[in-house]
Amino acid sequence: MWDTFIINPMINALLFLYRLLGGNFGLAIIVFTILIRLITYPLTASSTSSMKKMQELQGSKEWKDLGKKYAKDKEKMQAEQMKLLQSSGANPLGGCLPMLIQLPIMIGLYQSILNVIPSTPLQLFSFSQRIYAFFPVSLIPLSKTFLWMNLAQPEHLTIPGLPFPIPVLTILVLITSWVSQRVIPIMTTDAQSAQTNLIMNVFMVLLFANISLSLASGLSIYFVTTNLLTIVQYMMMGRVNWRQVYSLRPAPDSSK
Repeated sequence: MWDTFIINPMINALLFLYRLLGGNFGLAIIVFTILIRLITYPLTASSTSSMKKMQELQGSKEWKDLGKKYAKDKEKMQAEQMKLLQSSGANPLGGCLPMLIQLPIMIGLYQSILNVIPSTPLQLFSFSQRIYAFFPVSLIPLSKTFLWMNLAQPEHLTIPGLPFPIPVLTILVLITSWVSQRVIPIMTTDAQSAQTNLIMNVFMVLLFANISLSLASGLSIYFVTTNLLTIVQYMMMGRVNWRQVYSLRPAPDSSK
């Protein structure tokens, strides 16, 4: 069911864009990532709206007063905070559910890119079984060249005179992943939670950089495109706290 309704449609959508864009698979990945982001934008906007409402409530006098009043009774404090959330119309799950819905889409896109750029005969055969009948057989194998890269291999740029190759895409993934993680407003004013959020940011950035360094560069193009779209989205919404982006310490929300 996962392959039928998620992986195979995405693979064939990538093939359609590949043909439409003159056999340029790098551009196909970029355009497909943009289209997926546009389709899921209502979910992202809903998540952002819920996050903003929660931030405003957690920074309010009523919320802080509850923390002081029931400092010695955590259970009572949580119950009163939930009542305040309900009365204000804020949904604590509102920021999570849209992201959970998007998670299968992101995983599916990741797996689709891996399938479309096979590196072994067995992977090529598996890919051919996923293609819809109306695509010509001559479409396989796809051209995997984009700029200086082989999209099925890890990317390294060799510059004459330098004794070592430069992993340009990995560097771009590292930078854009950090910025895209940090432009997302912090959902809590609690110092410990903010510190945990910072640690998770660092972990995710290093994870994506490691993936980019060791796996197909087609995935790195997807990561960079997604990160840039996230940055642009929050810039357009006027929600970017640049001090938070540049800082290696937990920072207060820009609404404070």
